Amino acid sequence: MLDTIDDRYKTLEKSIKKLGYEKNTLIEVLHNAQETFGYLGIDTLKFIAKRLKLPYSKVYGVATFYNYFRLKPKGRHNIVVCLGTACYIKGSNKILETIERRYGIKADETTSDGALSILTARCFGSCSLAPVIVCDEQIKGNVSLENPLCEIEEKIK
Repeated sequence: MLDTIDDRYKTLEKSIKKLGYEKNTLIEVLHNAQETFGYLGIDTLKFIAKRLKLPYSKVYGVATFYNYFRLKPKGRHNIVVCLGTACYIKGSNKILETIERRYGIKADETTSDGALSILTARCFGSCSLAPVIVCDEQIKGNVSLENPLCEIEEKIK
């Protein structure tokens, strides 16, 4: 089984044990797992369900309900487009469509070579800079389609 092969499962087991194998620690365990693995794969969710004695459907349901959790690995580079009200009004939806067309993937997907993931968020709290995107954790405000969207685009060509 994977948990006997991969040291990351041992790390996750230690954090679950520290939390007392309590069912009500599910969200914290999911956070720990995502931090350890980078995302929440099916095997990891099954491992958590088994250790917390919860149905897999419950663990999967919580992991898919919260936007923070990822079920697939992110790309080496990431562009996050804010779709909050201020950004949307100023055209962030058009920016998202442009990025999707440019790279042939939709939001919450990663290019087949793992170079780029496109993600969305509801608000970065930078409404005065709308529309806003985040490129590899660097906020870029007042984005327009006339300018290069991110410096990372040069890195992934």
